[in-house]
Amino acid sequence: MEKKASESLVVMTELVLPNDTNNFGNLMGGRLMYWMDIAAALAAMKHCAAPVVTASVDNISFETPIKIGNVVHIEAKVTRAFSSSMEVHMKVYGEDAIQQYKYKSNEAYYTFVALDPNGKPRPVNKLVPETEEEIKLFDGALRRRQLRLILGGKMKPDEAKELKALFFSE
Repeated sequence: MEKKASESLVVMTELVLPNDTNNFGNLMGGRLMYWMDIAAALAAMKHCAAPVVTASVDNISFETPIKIGNVVHIEAKVTRAFSSSMEVHMKVYGEDAIQQYKYKSNEAYYTFVALDPNGKPRPVNKLVPETEEEIKLFDGALRRRQLRLILGGKMKPDEAKELKALFFSE
């Protein structure tokens, strides 16, 4: 079965409260990562209609801090589905609702694996990208996956054909 990338979209909104912040009045990175994990898991579950577990989290760089009292918007969408895993891309924005100002905080990719009733990996639906951005993310997903597998020790660098093609011509 095939599903459109847009069908997995999740937009999660949170208010940054004092308990969510550090000594500088900024949202703690760990709290944001927790919220991102929830949003990404929901997007993955929408795509595969099954329970999922987090398999990996890519590098997260915090571009702009989100202040206490601001709103956090997390947009999560599946970018590509493999045999039992799915890559989810997230964009995170902060918003000062009083000043009516929205700003980008960061982006990240999380990977999830779908589980069958016995807790074992199960096949997932194919993903159909439609928009220009969805196609771009879909096309880059295989290279990002190969890099993750190399860094995780699950693939040898010389096996990463898509990734090697970026650096070497045949």
